[in-house]
Amino acid sequence: MDVGAQELELEDLYLRHHADLRRFLARRLRCEEKAADVAQEAFLRLLRFAPGRTMDNARAYLFQVAANAARDSLARERTRDGLVDEEASPEAVPSGDPDLEAAASARERLHLVAKAVEELPPRCREVFLMSRLDGLRHGEIAERLGISRNMVEKHVIKAMLHCRRRLNAGSD
Repeated sequence: MDVGAQELELEDLYLRHHADLRRFLARRLRCEEKAADVAQEAFLRLLRFAPGRTMDNARAYLFQVAANAARDSLARERTRDGLVDEEASPEAVPSGDPDLEAAASARERLHLVAKAVEELPPRCREVFLMSRLDGLRHGEIAERLGISRNMVEKHVIKAMLHCRRRLNAGSD
């Protein structure tokens, strides 16, 4: 099966089980908004790691990926909460400056993503930018634009798939 067909199959899997997945994550994370974000993260992980894998039970695999994403999200929160250290000196913090090669690669990828975002249909682009650039949650976007939360998620998924395809094509 080619990569495009696998992506469509994974997208179909995600959309078929999306409501159950969100309920599952909301119970684990105790927050609807976090559940929506982690569901998106799970889908991205699925797109990144599932192509080429044979899955006996695709639904179970999706839920396992989502459980791992939820665990990672909770761990990031705990780490973020524990990062404030009044005693740490600036010299003790390692430099986060990338090397020149990494910076050039990042600029190239950023250019490819910007170009891909420009290619999106206007409403899809607007939703995607509100989500990823402005950091708005899906419920906030839906309310501001007068569309359903489900439609917001579909736009974000469509945009992510498009950007991923452009990045993959650009790295060939």
